[in-house]
Amino acid sequence: MSFSKQDILNALETVTAQGGGKSLVESDSVKNIVIFDKEVVIDIDISNPTLQAKKKVEVDVMKAIHDKVDQKIDVKVNVKANPVMQPKPVSIKEDKSIPGIKNIIAIASGKGGVGKSTVTANIAVSLAKMGFKVGVLDADVYGPSMPIMFDVVNEKPLATTVDGKAKMLPVENYGIKMLSLGFFTDPNQAVIWRGSMATKAINQMIFDAEWGELDFMLIDLPPGTGDIHLTIVQSIPVTGAVIVSTPQNIALADAKRGVAMFKQNDINVPVLGMIENMSYFTPEELPDNKYYIFGEDGAKNLAEDIKTEFLGEIPIVQSIREAGDIGRPVALQEGTPLEKAFKDVTKNMLTQLVKRNEALPPTEIVRITNMSGCSTD
Repeated sequence: MSFSKQDILNALETVTAQGGGKSLVESDSVKNIVIFDKEVVIDIDISNPTLQAKKKVEVDVMKAIHDKVDQKIDVKVNVKANPVMQPKPVSIKEDKSIPGIKNIIAIASGKGGVGKSTVTANIAVSLAKMGFKVGVLDADVYGPSMPIMFDVVNEKPLATTVDGKAKMLPVENYGIKMLSLGFFTDPNQAVIWRGSMATKAINQMIFDAEWGELDFMLIDLPPGTGDIHLTIVQSIPVTGAVIVSTPQNIALADAKRGVAMFKQNDINVPVLGMIENMSYFTPEELPDNKYYIFGEDGAKNLAEDIKTEFLGEIPIVQSIREAGDIGRPVALQEGTPLEKAFKDVTKNMLTQLVKRNEALPPTEIVRITNMSGCSTD
């Protein structure tokens, strides 16, 4: 199944806007279209605020796309009542760079529980030990874990003033700066936020903070492909993405979707490669043995299939979990096999980053689509 944004717009031409004779496209009601593989997400503004009107538009849009494009498309419609319709499409700021930050690396996973945050923390430590200036943005809004992994649970960001504006100072440990929603919420309470609230929190941690000079900002994304991922790529120019997976098929299927998201034409963030976590188990009493509990070379084979680099593998070792739980990432342990494993993965990531920066122009932020299907540049 293959379809384009223009196919979706053509289908929406057949849907009449509420309160007028024009189509949703003609009336500038279509504010955003994002395509993820077999899923399409559409944001629509209408002038009628009633629940009945919103539901009718949602049903009409889904029917039109299924009838005109493909019955198997997973359609998600976000309908917002906007009594004063603006002819100018919603857009984001032209300059969304963060002064002083050279490279922004998004670390993602299609599936939860694969050790993405652990990998992020240890790559950050490995980079810092190589002499780089590193920051970590914990964008896993609903499950922030960086404060625990860096032993700063009881810390709070301080305030400073920059050019007359109040800014947050990131918390720092092991030479790494970090911000996380975990610094601002009660760890005993669930974070129950709508997407707009989470988006606002992420943007505050990006733009209302004094990060200073950084060679790398690592962004620990939540699992899957959702609002937070779109917020990040619409807010800042991400230099590249790294996908973390475990070897079993169910994790690899989700990881493949994660890669596909970043490779979408509308997003177009270079994927630096894949890391396989929990690759194998080696008992302490049998150091030469490897037991592939979840399967062998799953992420490596997937990387080859989808033409993405394989950055390396991290074994299942109890001390990795223990080190994260006590807030001292295992990459800090000099001369150990685990320190070497994370160092090798980090070096491979840097190699791909150098190639990316030499061969490709800087990543542009994702633009909100206007009614003609073109970006708002």
